[in-house]
Amino acid sequence: QVQLVESGGGLVQAGGSLRLSCAASGRTFRIYNMGWFRQAPGKEREPVAAISRTGGLTYSADSVKGRFTISRDNAKNTVYLQMNSLKPEDTAVYYCAADTGLIWTGIMESQKYDYWGQGTQVTVSS
Repeated sequence: QVQLVESGGGLVQAGGSLRLSCAASGRTFRIYNMGWFRQAPGKEREPVAAISRTGGLTYSADSVKGRFTISRDNAKNTVYLQMNSLKPEDTAVYYCAADTGLIWTGIMESQKYDYWGQGTQVTVSS
């Protein structure tokens, strides 16, 4: 059982930055691959970035490469998403998710993730 709580969302102008945090409960957080997804109104949820249990492997969607960076601090049971050079099309609810399967594939699929946070809204104005 894992509880995930996202924070750090808000309003920002295009070109600005935000840092999202996902605080996780549970003593086994460090063994989970973690991911960030986002969902814009009227659109399906899409993968953003993922990170392996020790942080040695990462994945980033093409749409955010070079702008977003995923990281984690297992000592703090927290995963982060640093978002730079934000664009209006980045506007969405961002969700943190945990994959308990322990197998890194480098491919993000919603069905692989067993626990989800409540989401945090990111709105980028032009």
